[in-house]
Amino acid sequence: MITNSQIWVSDLNSRPEIRSAFQSKTIRFYDTTLRDGEQTVGVVLSPQQKLEIARQLDELGVSRIEAGFPRVSAEDAEAIQLMSQANLKAELWGFSRAVHADVEELVRLGLHASIIEAPTSDLKLSAYGISRDEVLRRVRDAVSFAIQNGITGAFFAVDGTRTDLGFLKSVYLAAMDAGAKEIVVVDTIGACGPEAVEFLVREVCGWVGKDTPVHFHGHNDFGMATACAVAAVRGGASWIQGTINGMGERAGNADICEIALALQCLYNVPVDLKLGKV
Repeated sequence: MITNSQIWVSDLNSRPEIRSAFQSKTIRFYDTTLRDGEQTVGVVLSPQQKLEIARQLDELGVSRIEAGFPRVSAEDAEAIQLMSQANLKAELWGFSRAVHADVEELVRLGLHASIIEAPTSDLKLSAYGISRDEVLRRVRDAVSFAIQNGITGAFFAVDGTRTDLGFLKSVYLAAMDAGAKEIVVVDTIGACGPEAVEFLVREVCGWVGKDTPVHFHGHNDFGMATACAVAAVRGGASWIQGTINGMGERAGNADICEIALALQCLYNVPVDLKLGKV
């Protein structure tokens, strides 16, 4: 295990005015390499390759592995079946839009937990031709349907950082009222700086209450995904979503190994990852 005494960092990181901004809770990681990471240009993974990556993620100590988006990919469905038989210690999660057919595929595959996503920004809603009221209806319907079928849901607000704050609050609370157990703050196009992420995560934590885990899912379009993830932890996030090596579309996702090292070694924030294997 890597300890802070083995890492050469500035003593300034240890000053009380720096450390006091962080809570003492352990930060956990939700890996989305097998779904969001596969959107990297030129990357196509076979079901067997996904299984091998899942095994390595499990060895790394990742708490949750997003196994795929089976409703839109037969290969993902096959990979999920392989992973389900592999006796992994990590939780396997699926990915679903806020529609019944997506949830039904998760049920068919025997998954018990999933992200449930819906667009929330007016930019996205205009592009898809749907209203705010329709989004609220779809979210309530899909989340409650998932719960009724034994699937724990975390609601994922697509383009959340460009969403009107009043509406974002309404959507998150609607998802929770329908049974969502966790909330994901999503910077879909890497549009926020660290200070804005910290502000938004703190706001969301206040809306949903201290007993609801809040995730941060960031992208690296301005090269700030790690800084934003650290800021999200300062704001109260208990889960960080990301990929290995920051894989992902455009400039990529947040790199979970980079974030884990930064949190542990710079700020002495405990992380649920085997840093010696990074």
